[in-house]
Amino acid sequence: MKKIILKSAAAGILLLGMASCSDELNISSIDPKSSSTYDPTELLAKQYATLGLTGQVGPSGNSDISGDEGEIGFYRTTFNLQELCTDECIWAWQTDTDIPQITSMRWTSASTRCYWAYQRLSYDISLYNSFLSEQEGKMEASTLAEVRFLRALHFWYYLDLFHKAPFKTNFSMSELPVEKAGADLYAWLDNELNEIENILPAAGSYNNSSNFGRADAGAAYALHARLALNSEVYTDGQVKDYQKAIDYCNKLISNSAYALSTTEKNGFSGYQQVFMGDNDKNAQAMKEIIFPIRQDGTKTEEHSGSTYLVSSMRISGMPYAFTDNYWSCNYARKALVLKFFNDPEKDCPWATDEELKNAGLSTKTEADIIAADKQLGGATEDILAAAGDDRALFYAGVGGGTRTLTTSQITGFLNGFSIVKWQNRRSDNSAINDHKFSDTDIPLFRLAEAYLTRAEAEYRLGQTDAALNDLNVLRNRAHATPFTSIDSQILIDEWCREFYMEGRRRSDLVRFGLLTSSRYLWDFKGGVATGTGVDPKYNVYPIPDNDIAGNPNMSQNAGY
Repeated sequence: MKKIILKSAAAGILLLGMASCSDELNISSIDPKSSSTYDPTELLAKQYATLGLTGQVGPSGNSDISGDEGEIGFYRTTFNLQELCTDECIWAWQTDTDIPQITSMRWTSASTRCYWAYQRLSYDISLYNSFLSEQEGKMEASTLAEVRFLRALHFWYYLDLFHKAPFKTNFSMSELPVEKAGADLYAWLDNELNEIENILPAAGSYNNSSNFGRADAGAAYALHARLALNSEVYTDGQVKDYQKAIDYCNKLISNSAYALSTTEKNGFSGYQQVFMGDNDKNAQAMKEIIFPIRQDGTKTEEHSGSTYLVSSMRISGMPYAFTDNYWSCNYARKALVLKFFNDPEKDCPWATDEELKNAGLSTKTEADIIAADKQLGGATEDILAAAGDDRALFYAGVGGGTRTLTTSQITGFLNGFSIVKWQNRRSDNSAINDHKFSDTDIPLFRLAEAYLTRAEAEYRLGQTDAALNDLNVLRNRAHATPFTSIDSQILIDEWCREFYMEGRRRSDLVRFGLLTSSRYLWDFKGGVATGTGVDPKYNVYPIPDNDIAGNPNMSQNAGY
C-alpha cells in the first residue's frame, strides 16, 4: 500500500475549488479516452492518500484545500477536535487560531477549527463519490468497497463530531447535499457497513507487507464495532447495539491474522512498538494494527499526520527525539498523568528547576542531559518503572528545560509532562528515513480497541466477569496490576490509559456523560485552572456558519 500512496502525492489527478464546503467540489473527472496519464491505480491511491497527505507536492504546495495546508489534513483536524478539549493534553501556544476556545470548550459556530474538520471531511467524501461514480463497472467490486469504507469512515466522523452530515453518495455539480442526522445517519452507516463487509477481502487479507494500509473486512468490522458501541449516543437513546459491538469484536479477536503486540524488543515494550517508526515492518506491531494511515519520512512528507504527533510533543534538548523538527506545542494535562499516578508529586519521578540548580549539572549535550536525568529522575524509563504500566510514556527530565505539573495559567510547553508515546525511532535501532518528517504509521484501528470495546459492551449488558477478563488482557499486556472488579470509572480511565493521544478521547467522555459534566473536572476544563462544568451543547460541535449560509439543507445544532 505504501507504493500506492507514494505515487498519489505527485499524481495531480484531482483538483479543487470550493466556495462553501457544502457545495459540490470542483473535482475534475478523468476521461480515459482523452487522458494519456490515466491510471486507475493512481486514482485509488489518491483516495487513501487523503488520510495522510494534504496536496500533491509533499508538505506544502498544490494543496487539496485552500488555507494553511499543515493545519487542514484529515488526521490533524479530527485529532484536534477529539483531543485538545479533553483531559489528555493542552496546546501550549494559546495565541494560535481558535486554540483557547477549543482548550476550554468555548467554541462557536464561527470556529475555524470546526470549519477545517468539516471542510476536510466534505472534500474527501466528494473525492470518494467522484471515484465511485467514475469507476462503477470498471474496477472490481471489492476495490470499490475499499473506497466505500473510506467514505463510511468519514461519515462516521461527521456523526461523531457534529451528530449530522451534509449527506450525498453521488457526484453531481448541481445537487447540494441533504442533512442526515442522528438515528438516520446511524442506520445508513450500519447498512452500508453490512453491505461492504461481504464484498471486501476477508479480514486480515491485507495485514501483510504487500497490502498493509488497505481496507479489508477487518477494517469494516472495527468501524462497525465502534459505531455500535456509541449507538445510544448517536441515536439519542433509540438504539442500544451493545451486542452487535460484541459480535464484531469477536470476529476480530478470534481472527488469527491479528494479535496484540506483547513481546519486548531491544528494551521496547510490545505496547511501545505499535507507535514506532518501523511499525509497518515490525511483524508483531503489524498484527495489532487493523487499519493504519501510512506514513514515510521521505516519501509522504506532511504536517498533518504522524509528523504532527511526533514534532508537536517534543522540544529541542529532549533526548532520544529522533527528529530535529521541534514544534513544542502539545503536552500532557495533569489529569492524564493522574491516570497513572494517584499522587504524582510523591510517586512520579521528575526533575525540578530547584533540583537542577542545586545539582549544578551540565545540560549542553544529549549525553549530559541523559546523565542529569539519571541523577535527578524524569527519564521515561524511570516513569514507566514507577507507574508499573508500560503505557505511561512520559518524559519529565531536564531536556529542553524542567517541567511543572500544576499551573494557574497556560504559558508554554514546559507547563506539563512531555508525551513520548509517538516516536520516529525504530524498534530495531536501524537508521530512520528522515529527521524532519515521521516514518510512523498511524494505527487508526488496532486490536486493543476490540478488547476494550467488548469489555465495555459486556459491562453495559451486565456481563461483568467477561468484561473484567477482557479489561485485564490489556492490563496484563501493559504489565499493570490486574483489576479484581470493574465499574464505569475503571472503564473510562482504562480507555484513557490505553488510547491517550490517539484521537478518540472526546468520544469516550461523551459516551460516559463526562465531557461537559461537573461530575468530572480536569485542569483548564471550561477555562478554569481547576476545571468547571460547561454547557451540554458542547457534546457536539456546531455546523460552521459558512456552510449554513451556503447550503439551505443544513440546520444548526441546538444551542448554537
